[in-house]
Amino acid sequence: MVKTMAELCAQLDDIRIAAERISKCANKTPILRCSALDQILGAEIYFKCENFQKVGAFKFRGACNAIMGLSEGELKRGVATHSSGNHAAALALAAKLAGSTAHIVMPNNSPGVKKAAVQNYGATITFCEPTLEARESTLAGVLEEEGRVMIHPYNDPRIIAGQGTAALELIEKVKEVDVVMVPIGGGGLLSGTSIIVSESLPSAEVIGVEPDGADDAFRSLETGKIQPSINPQTIADGLLTSLGDLTFAVIQNRCSSIVTVSEEAIVEAMRMVWERMKIVIEPSAAVPVAALLEKRSEIPGNRVGIIISGGNVDLERLPWLK
Repeated sequence: MVKTMAELCAQLDDIRIAAERISKCANKTPILRCSALDQILGAEIYFKCENFQKVGAFKFRGACNAIMGLSEGELKRGVATHSSGNHAAALALAAKLAGSTAHIVMPNNSPGVKKAAVQNYGATITFCEPTLEARESTLAGVLEEEGRVMIHPYNDPRIIAGQGTAALELIEKVKEVDVVMVPIGGGGLLSGTSIIVSESLPSAEVIGVEPDGADDAFRSLETGKIQPSINPQTIADGLLTSLGDLTFAVIQNRCSSIVTVSEEAIVEAMRMVWERMKIVIEPSAAVPVAALLEKRSEIPGNRVGIIISGGNVDLERLPWLK
């Protein structure tokens, strides 16, 4: 029998299994509060800080879950993926810890700090032009030539389940929130978060946030069809990819809404978190905070959970130094 898209996606039990599976290798990241930001943004905010995760991003959760679910034969073959940075580093480290190898296709304009991280974890890198078509075609060549196992950066039930463990930890600790806000690129984090929140806190809303200049997910929900991310223009380099069919299916059914924010608000939010919370976050991680800056009146409720997706920043290219 052919399975529906919903049946192919990760489910609540998959996320709970993933949490147990990755508990020995992934960090249980802190949930921080900041009274100054509560006052400025007019909400009671709980920051789930995945910038303190291994490789500095939530992506390690999904990569670790996917790698730990491979057979011995698959580990010997090695893995491959395409990624602008955080998934690349996450898969490289997860493969290394499992005694396997990774080959990563990266856009040639990926931030230097992310390129260096992938190299430091021992992965092989092939660079390509910064388009989805170039990433996918280059990866297809690597898979054909080397016979590796493909681990998609977001459109994979194992990845979705792993990413959902961040929201699982948030809810287990905080218990009750009115809304959880998540940045959205390919949709792995938003999908996993939507599954957990809709099952565990059905009265809470899940809001995906993306830049105005990379609003393919917003347009996809509006039209009911995946809209490709063509020539996205944003400082949030982790949010440039299009949705996958699996992530789109989850988001359509479980995500409350998607909002977009300006580049100016992203930079302001990023700097505000650096200055007020004394923690390093990357532009993509600042996007939900930017939504509170620009759209506070549209955010339901007062208790807000925000997943800070990562903290990998090229310190030579800080946006407020331009």
